[in-house]
Amino acid sequence: MAGVAPVRSSRDGSGPARRAGRAVGRALRRPFTGTARGIRRATHAHGAGESGLGKLIELHAINGAGDVMITVALASTVFFSVPTDEARGRVALYLAITMAPFTVLAPVIGPALDRLPHGRRAAMACAMLARALLAVMMSGAVATGGLELYPAALGVLVASKAYGVVRSAVVPRLLPPKFSLVKANSRVTLAGLLATAAAAPVAAGLHTIGPPWPLYGACAIFVWGTFAAFSLPHKVDEAKGERRARLSTHEPHSRKPGLRTVSPSVLCGLLANAAMRGLSGFLIFFLAFLLREHPLAGQSAAVSLGIVGVSAGVGNACGTAVGAWLRARAPETIIASVLSVTLGVAILAAVFYSGLFMAVLGATAGFCQALAKLSLDAMIQRDVPEAVRTSAFARSETLLQMAWVLGGAIGIALPLNGVLGMAVASAIVAAGTVMALRGRLTAPRHRHPGSPRPRVA
Repeated sequence: MAGVAPVRSSRDGSGPARRAGRAVGRALRRPFTGTARGIRRATHAHGAGESGLGKLIELHAINGAGDVMITVALASTVFFSVPTDEARGRVALYLAITMAPFTVLAPVIGPALDRLPHGRRAAMACAMLARALLAVMMSGAVATGGLELYPAALGVLVASKAYGVVRSAVVPRLLPPKFSLVKANSRVTLAGLLATAAAAPVAAGLHTIGPPWPLYGACAIFVWGTFAAFSLPHKVDEAKGERRARLSTHEPHSRKPGLRTVSPSVLCGLLANAAMRGLSGFLIFFLAFLLREHPLAGQSAAVSLGIVGVSAGVGNACGTAVGAWLRARAPETIIASVLSVTLGVAILAAVFYSGLFMAVLGATAGFCQALAKLSLDAMIQRDVPEAVRTSAFARSETLLQMAWVLGGAIGIALPLNGVLGMAVASAIVAAGTVMALRGRLTAPRHRHPGSPRPRVA
């Protein structure tokens, strides 16, 4: 009996049933683990993993996914669940309670965060955690649309913009060797867009279960982001040699150390980008109500909104990809060109108003806004000293967010007349085009001999 081998069973982990179970488990996990490994390889390519930029790319993707979850939950309550007239009132109330205070808080966000250069990881983590808690708070009011929903929405908005300001200041500190700021921002922005596109249908599916469920999903995502923020390299919190930037073309009279000025071309580029961001906010709110009341020919309101929204999203993604490909060797020229193109399309949309031009304008605005923002980043890197560059990014991002708020307010207040709306859009872009052309004329044409070539691409 001593020479007889023991009979194997599934209990000891080596039986046929257990081996088959493990094989099935591996087969079921392979699509997810393979996808995760592929994403990690993409985000960490070309030295981004070693520098820490890959982790920031992943963090921004988490941020985009969480934001779209909250957006879907709020849109279903404030916009889609009531008739058009009541929806305009609710959105106007949303603007009054959330956006109006934000215009007061936004100028404070940049300088306040500028005073905390050693706590950028903690600031991003707090922005994530705050939105996770606010999402849970909103889950009880999202079904009824009560007034208590709006203060929480304001908190989400402020936390989201605070994250955006800090993220803009962090990117320059995580550049891999021979890696441009334009290329880095392209990767970060594209990751956020892809995550938003992937999370939007998930949020819509969760909403079919119940109105609070997208907010539960947002809470889980932002908790994940809280831990991911602390996984960034410690050099994110280093501020050796940094000073505060003043966005002005005139020399400051203050004797306080650390104040610097930016070149006229950078300031003009910033104002031109503010016009594009204002156009974005205007089109989002104006077209949302216009297409709900007057959908595209042969389409429902939801499909019409989807067509224009997808067009804008695809345009933005394409602009981000093209921005890295163009290498931004002449950022002033690119900004002037894209604003001129957008102005031409907006004028055509006003003269030959139709559903087709709505979609074309949405795609053009998304494409050109992405290119203009990447070119502005290149200009800041080229012309702003490294000691004040992170501060300049923080303050410029705050101004752009304020422009979006102002554009959205104009869009909600304007009568639902397509030709009138496109005329207003043309006026917004025209103001930005003037600044872009002025920046092109004031751009530095010659550099001193021996000066290093700016690494803008």
